[in-house]
Amino acid sequence: MSASKPHTTLFLIQSLDGKITTGNNNERNIDKDLRVIPGVKEGLAQYYELEKKLDRVYLNSGRVFEKVGFNDKVWEKDRSDNLSFVVVDSEPHLTIRGCEYLAQRCDQFFLITKNPNHPAISLTKKFTNIIPIVYDRRIDFTDAFKKLRSDYGIQRMTVQTGGTLNAKFLRLGLIDEISIVIAPCLIGGENTPSLIGGKSLHSLEDLKDLKALKLIKSETWESSYIHLQYEVIN
Repeated sequence: MSASKPHTTLFLIQSLDGKITTGNNNERNIDKDLRVIPGVKEGLAQYYELEKKLDRVYLNSGRVFEKVGFNDKVWEKDRSDNLSFVVVDSEPHLTIRGCEYLAQRCDQFFLITKNPNHPAISLTKKFTNIIPIVYDRRIDFTDAFKKLRSDYGIQRMTVQTGGTLNAKFLRLGLIDEISIVIAPCLIGGENTPSLIGGKSLHSLEDLKDLKALKLIKSETWESSYIHLQYEVIN
């Protein structure tokens, strides 16, 4: 683990063929859809039980939070204990309501963005736990990860983003471990997002971006689920 950034674990559920969602539009959501598939729904709770035991700082994207409905939610409970979110969002995908929901739900809400007019920034006076990390034109993720460690003391972080950001983080050497739950199903679809997306490798020189893994743990769960944990050899 580098002392200059948090120790990061990429944690997601996927199908056997590597799909992290069940389709190529916002209507399809693997967490929601697997709950209704016979032969798959029976073991899904094991994934959520493991998720509760992970690092309590979660990095995700505004696009994913939009897809799972955060912009329509209202937090009506006490703040979650020791739970913080790091959100990558520039478009923005999160609305004022979605940002308020996150700020009320967690201890700290870190926003990584290149959009100086992001709705979360307008809420910083109302919610002191919103911490914007703003870049001009292009987000420097290596710098952002360093800031999370050096300026805010984040030592460990769980990454749960989509295939494009997963690829970017992996190729920048920002992912230390992979923790994957494999659901007993095949989804398919050439445009259905996979665990690692981004640009394809083309040349011999591009092979430097291929990441080797060292197996740490392999577990067979009930209902034909498998949990695999790897160290990324950076």
